[in-house]
Amino acid sequence: MELILLSVAPAAIIILYIYVKDKYDKEPLPLLLFCFLFGAFVSIFITTLLYVIFDFIIVPEDYSIFEQFIKAFFIVGFTEEFSKYIIVRYYAQTRTAFDEPYDGIIYAVMVSMGFAATENIFYVLEGGYQVALLRAFTAVPAHATFAILMGYYMGKAKFSENRVKLNLIGLSLAILFHGAYDFFLFIDFIPGVWVGAFVSLAVGIVLSRSAIKRHQENSHFKL
Repeated sequence: MELILLSVAPAAIIILYIYVKDKYDKEPLPLLLFCFLFGAFVSIFITTLLYVIFDFIIVPEDYSIFEQFIKAFFIVGFTEEFSKYIIVRYYAQTRTAFDEPYDGIIYAVMVSMGFAATENIFYVLEGGYQVALLRAFTAVPAHATFAILMGYYMGKAKFSENRVKLNLIGLSLAILFHGAYDFFLFIDFIPGVWVGAFVSLAVGIVLSRSAIKRHQENSHFKL
């Protein structure tokens, strides 16, 4: 039970932070809960299904940089971010409560943290307290930054005539950062290259803070 709580705690802290940052028009809690649960179960199911399909198409070689690149960006990055994207796009974005740009961020984060919490439980139950501590400061915040970057553009898309374009930009940006983060970890057979994962995470965090601030400033309810 302690390991499960440690697995879920980082996601809960991030959710609280993003919720507090929603200054002007709080989202209905039931809708937020549903997004979290969809991320925790539906998104995980979609990801697993896509992984099974990809397993029949390609099995990347462990020491091939090119094949690890394909795995990072086109298998893991695309699969996981697409499974989150379709929930935000076809469930959250269609709701009347989605009524300001910041809502793209908060709903994307809820879905992503549901996914991250479930994923984290499996890793931590297998790896123990050290894995819980490591992932609390790496993988879980990384999922949050991917979601914020995607949600930033999906928030803009809701109130734009270029909805399809902006939605796809958000998805592509999440895949790009997710792929970059994983790629540097996957090619750990090259000494020291793993540092690139933390550089990409740091850049993602900086951009995420900027995205939150911009949508706060552009809230329809600010006045």
